[in-house]
Amino acid sequence: MATRMWRLEYPNSVVFDEMHFGRFASMYIRRTFFFDVHPPLGKLIIAFGAYLGDFSGNFTWERIGTDYPSAVPVWYLRLFPALFGSLLVPLTYQTTVELGYNHWTATLAGGMVLFENSLVTQSRFLLIDSFLLFFILATLLCLLKFWRLKQSPFSPWWWAWLAGTGAMLACACSVKYVGVFTVLLVGGMIFHELWKLVGDKRLSVHDLTSHFLARAGLLAVLPVLLYLLLFHLHLELANRSGPHDEMMTSAFQATLEGGLSRITKSQPVSIAYGSQITLRHTHGMFLGRPCWLHSHLSTYPVRYHDNRGSSAQQQVTCYSFKDINNWWIVKDPGRTTLYVDDPPKLIHHGDIIQLVHGTSSRALNSHNVAAPLSPYSQEVTCYIDYNISLPAQNLWRVELVDSADEGDTWKSIQSHIRLVHVNTSAALKVSGLQLPDWGFHQLEVVSDRVIQQEPTIWNVEEHKYTQVDQADVVGNNEETFNQATYEDTMDDQPLMGFLGRFAELQWKMLSTNKELQQEHKYSSSPAEWPLMERGVAYWLHPRTNAQIHFMGNPVVWWSGVVGILGYLALLGVFLVRRRRACFDMDDESWQRYILTGELVLGGWVLHYVPFFLMERTLFLHHYLPALVFKILLLAVMVENIHTHVLRWPIHRNVFSALCAVWVTCIYFTYRKFAPLTYGNSDLSADEVTDLKWLESWDLLIQVL
Repeated sequence: MATRMWRLEYPNSVVFDEMHFGRFASMYIRRTFFFDVHPPLGKLIIAFGAYLGDFSGNFTWERIGTDYPSAVPVWYLRLFPALFGSLLVPLTYQTTVELGYNHWTATLAGGMVLFENSLVTQSRFLLIDSFLLFFILATLLCLLKFWRLKQSPFSPWWWAWLAGTGAMLACACSVKYVGVFTVLLVGGMIFHELWKLVGDKRLSVHDLTSHFLARAGLLAVLPVLLYLLLFHLHLELANRSGPHDEMMTSAFQATLEGGLSRITKSQPVSIAYGSQITLRHTHGMFLGRPCWLHSHLSTYPVRYHDNRGSSAQQQVTCYSFKDINNWWIVKDPGRTTLYVDDPPKLIHHGDIIQLVHGTSSRALNSHNVAAPLSPYSQEVTCYIDYNISLPAQNLWRVELVDSADEGDTWKSIQSHIRLVHVNTSAALKVSGLQLPDWGFHQLEVVSDRVIQQEPTIWNVEEHKYTQVDQADVVGNNEETFNQATYEDTMDDQPLMGFLGRFAELQWKMLSTNKELQQEHKYSSSPAEWPLMERGVAYWLHPRTNAQIHFMGNPVVWWSGVVGILGYLALLGVFLVRRRRACFDMDDESWQRYILTGELVLGGWVLHYVPFFLMERTLFLHHYLPALVFKILLLAVMVENIHTHVLRWPIHRNVFSALCAVWVTCIYFTYRKFAPLTYGNSDLSADEVTDLKWLESWDLLIQVL
């Protein structure tokens, strides 16, 4: 624990992604909703540390390097990452023993984890990787303990270790989605085990069914239930409106205390002719921000940038801020009045409407004129009656996307709709493109003949019933409209349930994760990870060259590559020799060697290769789960070479001496790079240069 806990409060300033995870802890303390691409368990554990430290949550976490005030309990915030990081050492030791290797091999594996600089760095700050690594290793340990009892199926400890495997799987997936790779590993191993059980003629059909149901229940159903439970806890704790609300749909926002729910709680539910509404683009976050259907008095330019002619009519856009120009009135095309009848004439799926802009009194219109930035789609305008060559085409059909589930009445918040232009059968859509200066950099709205797509889905957010006291039905002053009487309000409607909120949040997390493609100076590709060709700058002292740089122990990382190649080479040799009836190992040792390949080498492959398929921004720390598997494989390869390759005592003695030198190098390399791990040494420029073993390592040197 000393390597992880020593001077844990240093540096007393924000380090790398503490800026994000510290902010999330603050929001938990204040019960404020927030959005993050990672599941909640790691953040919940950090927030528990903040709670133990009596943290008020009143710190802004603005940027890396910001000094912590005395009110921030830095030691408590960093306590649990360091504690879980420390537990990796005994977990690694015990996992190696359970694989069937001796205590010297287990000590070697634990020692490499102990003196691995990257694991130390990642454990000392408000980061969640140490939780992920702990639960991955705990999953392996529980699985191996469970297999040890295969001769005592359905005993209490058999059930306990099987349940422990499922619980640890759920926890790994609840920290980061990388845990899914562990699920694939365990799932593959369990399937292989069940397949062997099927071939065991000593087992009856009843026994096989019991084995299958036990594994299905505790390795599939239990993890799903625990995963749901953790999200339920997350949503219960973060239940107040906050700065990330607008990333979610209106229905989700209405479940949060304050914010949108305060505005909409007493508004009418059903949309009627004469309703005043704001239309939000339901899936606006695929654009990176929410937006509302909007118009203003400015018109489209006579000619667009490519010299195409426009209609020169009033612009319609999607605006990313709430504004009075986002209000529209739903009009019955067969009437001239704009007020709500008593009783209201409700709008249903398939009804035809007109949308009149509240402040300009002009109707939403589309026509066969190419849109400004999307020439294969149609322009959308508010119609100005000054051009007889372009008659009004302002009828729209309301199509409820979810009418089968919600009924055929158009409702605020709840109903997702498409507005289909009657004349051209094109749906109102946000293209996602940003208009130039003449469009005030708002988002382009078009009508598209491809109707079945997410960018064509809208929902009513704010809603009023109105009646008119004056002859002039539409004006620029909202006060000319008074609330009409109505019975059904949002107060009487059930809010989105937990499963609905969970599904939406899950979808948003997964889709946003794919979109994390920002350029970053310290990003790296998976091909660079095994040899640690690039590190990541975490923190730099403002006045010296003292710095924290995420990088590993080069001896461990580079030796690990040799371990992988060595395992594959020996596997090939052993297979050929066994084919020729030359048995270098007894059956027990051979089965252990194969299990090592399936579980440990397989774990390395599953936690490494998928990153080549990802298009998001990646960093060296994404390799840490694979690194742990690589360390396990390296340690057990030492024993396999010593026991099964070297036959003569003198060869084994020489090999043992070389291993002692190698282990000593691991320790002294850890010490050499400790200034970059702990950031507690004021390095000179020459000392920093001396630590730059590869030209690709971007260590920082300040001009002092």
